Amino acid sequence: MTFDYDIVIIGGSLTGRYAAAYAAKMHAKVALLEAQISDSKSYYHQIIQEISLGKTPIWSEVMLNANSVASRLEQMNSLANLATLGVEVIIGNGEFLGTSPLVMSVNGRLLHARTYLLANKSIPKTPQIPGLEATGYLTLDNIWQCVDKVNLPQNWVIIGGTPASIEISQTLAHLGCDVTLITQYPSVLSRLEPEIAQMLLTQLEVDGVKTLTHTAINQVQQVGGKKVIQLGDMVIETNEILVVYGQRASLESLNLAAVGVRQHQSRLIVNHKLQTTNHRIYACGSVIGGYDLVNIANYEAKLALKNALFMPIFSVNYTHIPWIICSQPILTQVGLTTAQAKVHYPQNQEKILVLKQYFKVLPIAQTKSALNKVTITGICQFVVLENGQILGASILGTQARELIDIIALAMRKNILVKDIADLAPVYPGFTEILVKTAQEWHKYRLQKNYALQELLANFFYFRRDWEI
Repeated sequence: MTFDYDIVIIGGSLTGRYAAAYAAKMHAKVALLEAQISDSKSYYHQIIQEISLGKTPIWSEVMLNANSVASRLEQMNSLANLATLGVEVIIGNGEFLGTSPLVMSVNGRLLHARTYLLANKSIPKTPQIPGLEATGYLTLDNIWQCVDKVNLPQNWVIIGGTPASIEISQTLAHLGCDVTLITQYPSVLSRLEPEIAQMLLTQLEVDGVKTLTHTAINQVQQVGGKKVIQLGDMVIETNEILVVYGQRASLESLNLAAVGVRQHQSRLIVNHKLQTTNHRIYACGSVIGGYDLVNIANYEAKLALKNALFMPIFSVNYTHIPWIICSQPILTQVGLTTAQAKVHYPQNQEKILVLKQYFKVLPIAQTKSALNKVTITGICQFVVLENGQILGASILGTQARELIDIIALAMRKNILVKDIADLAPVYPGFTEILVKTAQEWHKYRLQKNYALQELLANFFYFRRDWEI
């Protein structure tokens, strides 16, 4: 049979639109299916976060600026722009038909495509807490639409334990709110390097975020004008409850079971080529689990498209993909932590080195601290093997989101830590932290090599006595 499209992308997310543009630029015939036209509200979380961090602005001014920025972003990612690239945009709810060949129905029309990509927008998960539904709560999908545009509620309880819950806690604290973050887990930062996690937690405390870990919520109820949360023997009263509990796939309307696509715990099952259990249907982004991060979802979309449009020969590899917590200061990480490296290299644990440097050693940090009357704090840490191979990196500090990309590229191209140490970055600048951290590898090698130390000492001793 002949196909109408090379690929049909079931979107509704930024990643869906990114995938449609990418496929169109490769001259594929593409259709993008969205259940409804999204609006700029979907950008509010990131926008307000960027506007508020490091400042204490007036809430009405924050909303005004957020609306302006969101409108511009919506124009940049608009369906009209996709149409100019040749993407056929279809608005409606589609479903797969349990027929052979594989076909999708939308608005009474049949879409025949060689392959399909699921890049749906996920919906927030909700914990099973007695009284929560009846009392009412907000999520990241609706928080900025529901709060008053002039007066922000003063007291907040955030239920979560994800990177997003950390980000929004600090954002609300910077906006002058009293914030309590509650998680059932032992730590909200358990996957980070211990020292870096402690530095970030300390900063949250300084900003006014109260963190309750390993805490179960017994029930929630409305008492007068307050929402009351029962935590064992403790009771917390608050104006608003925000649930940031992660995301789950919203795929019920697609009739995936009829075409053999399986799910597990609200996420699609995919192989290392990002194929679902129906090899002609691919998936990417939050619908396959993991953190809801745009750069990771876009990486998955690009790889899935290469496999779907050409041949399924590319395998997903997250080793070199950085991730971020947009806190203040920003936290980024790529590759393995120290603990993970010891698990991956159990026979070579003594050859795993941890190199670190603090931002306070940088002239640019000292300069900015003096000018802005704010201490520039931060840390850069590499996990490397004795031979110089970089296994991972964690950076907490100013410019971390740009600095981590350099290390991610170095890891991808198998560049050794000694090559990072030989860089000559623009002075003064924050890139110097990478060089100073990498130079710790030379220092370690020299300290361990007693024969080389003696050789160098003797060489310079005799050289001082040489006649010129």
